[in-house]
Amino acid sequence: MSTNHYETLGVTKSADAAEIKKAYRKLAMKYHPDQNQDNAEAEEKFKQVNAAYDVLKDEQKRAAYDRFGDAAFDGSMGSGAGRGGFGNAGFGGNFSDIFEDMFGDFMGGSRNSSGARRGADLQYAHEISLEDAYKGVETILKVPMQDVCDGCKGSGAQDGTSSQECPTCEGAGRVRAQQGFFTIERGCETCGGQGTVIKDPCKKCSGAGRLRKEKTLKINIPKGIDSGRRIRLTGEGEAGLRGGPSGDLYVLITVKPHKFFRRDGVHLYCRVPIAMTKAALGGEVEVPTISGTSKKIKIPAGTQTGQQLRLKEQGMPVMQSNTLGDMYIEIFVETPVNLSSKQKEVFKKLDQELHGKDGKTYSPESSGFFDKMKDLWSDLKD
Repeated sequence: MSTNHYETLGVTKSADAAEIKKAYRKLAMKYHPDQNQDNAEAEEKFKQVNAAYDVLKDEQKRAAYDRFGDAAFDGSMGSGAGRGGFGNAGFGGNFSDIFEDMFGDFMGGSRNSSGARRGADLQYAHEISLEDAYKGVETILKVPMQDVCDGCKGSGAQDGTSSQECPTCEGAGRVRAQQGFFTIERGCETCGGQGTVIKDPCKKCSGAGRLRKEKTLKINIPKGIDSGRRIRLTGEGEAGLRGGPSGDLYVLITVKPHKFFRRDGVHLYCRVPIAMTKAALGGEVEVPTISGTSKKIKIPAGTQTGQQLRLKEQGMPVMQSNTLGDMYIEIFVETPVNLSSKQKEVFKKLDQELHGKDGKTYSPESSGFFDKMKDLWSDLKD
């Protein structure tokens, strides 16, 4: 009986592949025999849904159907084994397509009918200094991976020979077998699902087409890069099988901690200790910068620990830009140690003068703190 495959799946003639697949999944689950025991109507509907999807999922079949209708497939219903041409996939075939779409790339790349398989993507961790991140650097990586065998150039076959189409699955990599009501599809045991067999395997790689080796790569690390960024090297991942394309290599960058600078995005922070006298009187100090130079900064009189002084455009560059961040000098006032008796007397005299009764406040923070403490004790006593 002639049916309209688009109506069967509930899609329009202009529906794309994703819409067709989504409609099929929904209907296939709805009318599957496991969900409709002893329901002849659901069984027939399930067959129609499978037949419709088998045609519309394939671009060539769909084009032929759009032009000639069901007449395009008269007399070619398929035997249920091997390749099968434009034939109806029966009850089980299309479910394998769903699972292949969902899990086909799991555990290493995709495969085509010739047995070629894309190599796996790899990730390689690489550590650089903050200086390299500031200026950018070209570096050499030595990455262990499965690379193309130089004995067979990746074919897996001995020099002068080639792989041949598997006689069992006729290159499909899978075979179908009818088991009662269902058509079961499984990987071909003869070729291991590759679709091809090698009669004379390469002696160097035993037919794998690739060998474990250390691959040397040159990589340009852009200035301004930060920890956690990945650099993608297309086609530099694991070699493919049987002539398949190589995967990609992702270089994961980590910037090592620096002995002077702390990074926060494009800004840098540098902790600078200064003498107590310089903090009180003011003056100048020389500080390092990430560019390898030094800068003089003015210390205002009365500078306290924790205060920050900014040096504009002395931070990290913004990636793919000429903009620079800033550097912040974090002041740490250092208390003198190992004082001589004479120096101690000087400090005692200074302390008496600073805490005299002249009405001036020389230590506003400590004076304010202790005044608040007095108020607190007074409240507690009341």
